[in-house]
Amino acid sequence: MNRVWEAESPRPIYEFGHLGMTGTGRFHEDCGIWIRSRDAFAGKPLAALFLDRDGVVVEERHYLSRPEDMALIPGAADVIAEANRREIPVVLVTNQSGIGQGFYGWGAFETVQEAVERELARFGAGLDAVLACPFYPENPARKPQPGMLLAAARMLNLDLAASWIVGDHARDMEAGYNAGLRGGLHVLTGHGAGQREAALGVIDQQLWTGFDLRLGNSILDAMPIIETGFVA
Repeated sequence: MNRVWEAESPRPIYEFGHLGMTGTGRFHEDCGIWIRSRDAFAGKPLAALFLDRDGVVVEERHYLSRPEDMALIPGAADVIAEANRREIPVVLVTNQSGIGQGFYGWGAFETVQEAVERELARFGAGLDAVLACPFYPENPARKPQPGMLLAAARMLNLDLAASWIVGDHARDMEAGYNAGLRGGLHVLTGHGAGQREAALGVIDQQLWTGFDLRLGNSILDAMPIIETGFVA
């Protein structure tokens, strides 16, 4: 079957970015993930801040596919810029089932992503990697599975056990747990209000032993984690 993500060739984008993340993103058939990343960090593995995109960094839009519909969530650029300042890698991990379902293609995704990064750059904020999974409903790379986080760790030399994730879905937290992260922040923006009970339900079932689940209103509540959560 001719899939949307196979039919389209990603175009060159991002002539800007944080710490050398420039060049062309592309879909990797071997892992089922679209990836654009800086080179691996040298030395010992680093703890990273993983972020969902829609509903966490940008306002939730139903299958966001047009740059004119993109708007940063208040505080997102501040949090990312502070992580940059502290040399904490920032990695965007986003499910993009709209591609797999044929609602839009990689070209539309890249155009929106370019707009996101340009807006972040206006506030002195940047990303170290962007990973997107187009598959639906299930795939090893699609959250709550940990595929995107594991791939980022391999590419960038990250310490997953010391890393955190911010998301508005319970599946974001589950992906963090499944990847062996230190913890996650569940926010109420995007789909968060409707997902809070699901996130808490997993905690009630005691399935997340050793995973530090925190609750917040928005990504801005990740600032205390950046200030203290990455200290050994």
